[in-house]
Amino acid sequence: MQHISNISTFRAFRSKNYSLYFFGRSVSQLGTWMQRTAVVWVVYSMTQSAFMLGLTIFAEQFPSFLFSAFGGVAADRYNRYKIIQITQIASLIQASLLAVLVMLGHSNVWTILGLSVLLGIINAYDVPARQSMINEVVQEPSDLPSALSLNSAMASLAKLVGPALSGIVLHKFGAGICFLINAASFAAVMLSISFMQFPKIGTRMQPPKHVFTELAEGFRYIRQESTIGWVILMLSIVGLFVLPYDTLIPIYAKEIFKGDAQTFGYITSFIGAGAVLGTIILASLRATASMRKVLIGSTLILSIGLICFSQLHLFIPAMFFAALTGLGSVVQFTACNIIVQSEAAPEMRSRAISILLTAIFGMLPLGSLIIGTISEKIGAPTTLFFQGLAGLIIAYIFWKILVPKQKALLQSEQIILEESDKQSL
Repeated sequence: MQHISNISTFRAFRSKNYSLYFFGRSVSQLGTWMQRTAVVWVVYSMTQSAFMLGLTIFAEQFPSFLFSAFGGVAADRYNRYKIIQITQIASLIQASLLAVLVMLGHSNVWTILGLSVLLGIINAYDVPARQSMINEVVQEPSDLPSALSLNSAMASLAKLVGPALSGIVLHKFGAGICFLINAASFAAVMLSISFMQFPKIGTRMQPPKHVFTELAEGFRYIRQESTIGWVILMLSIVGLFVLPYDTLIPIYAKEIFKGDAQTFGYITSFIGAGAVLGTIILASLRATASMRKVLIGSTLILSIGLICFSQLHLFIPAMFFAALTGLGSVVQFTACNIIVQSEAAPEMRSRAISILLTAIFGMLPLGSLIIGTISEKIGAPTTLFFQGLAGLIIAYIFWKILVPKQKALLQSEQIILEESDKQSL
């Protein structure tokens, strides 16, 4: 690990705590993507409905929208490691219930949706604590972009391997085994956290302020820090109109490419392969790279990938653009995450992250419902084409907003630095 950490892309591995965190999450993410793939495929097999696919994604993600802000407050108030341990146990129970019901033949669409809602509530508290904890497990603050990019690479690799493995398991053994594997994977996170060493980190006194007061402070902070606020707004709009493209992937697997569960797994894996490549590229960028320009560029790549994918009915050529779509989508979110985590004040970081997550979790499920409904009217290819077109328009508008603001911010910082130098002389 020491030799790997000498490479700039992997410099976050200099921290033993981050290495433990990374490998624990790697196992858990693999199980999570196996379960997600199995849930979507089971629901589509039961209903043959694009709307129900959107509703399934909505059921998991919308509760996260409702409760992520509270999760951010909890992560700022309490021991983040304890929060994560509790959420992992709860996730294990949720996956086990899903496995038992499916294997015993007692599941139906509404049971699956109900358990998806439960998982969404759990994630609302898990994700803000987990994301803000990355600042504490890296060895140096300068390692944060590397850590966040590697985290996204790990999630993308899980998205590459998990669906393909899930497709095989679905075909050979059924969805219940996918859910059992996911349940077992949560033990890896609990084990990795138990080996971390933090003498004082994570012990927080509960502040006397009311939870809604702290929420208001978080939203007021984001509004005042307009450079962060505009970034979150952009991701929200993309999350509503562009990112729910994955709602239509099962339709492409079954209707366009005439495939089965394995075909669905392969498409998702190609998207994951592009995402892995994107995060490796992002982790290798210089520390001085403009994340806002990366954010705009990745939105353009995502949009072009969707437009081209929507017009192809041949599987192999389409997979190139599926990978391009995955690259653009994960780099976009990771760049936004880096901006928020690196620029937010330490005492506001968890709440800033939770607002970012609230925005994306709120828009994605609503977008999934919208995209699923539109697709039933005009078809999946036409819907994807217009999603890509919307992405191009969004990228152009926010290029005009974000780049000038970034230049103004850099000029202001330069003036402050020059005045400080003059005073020191």
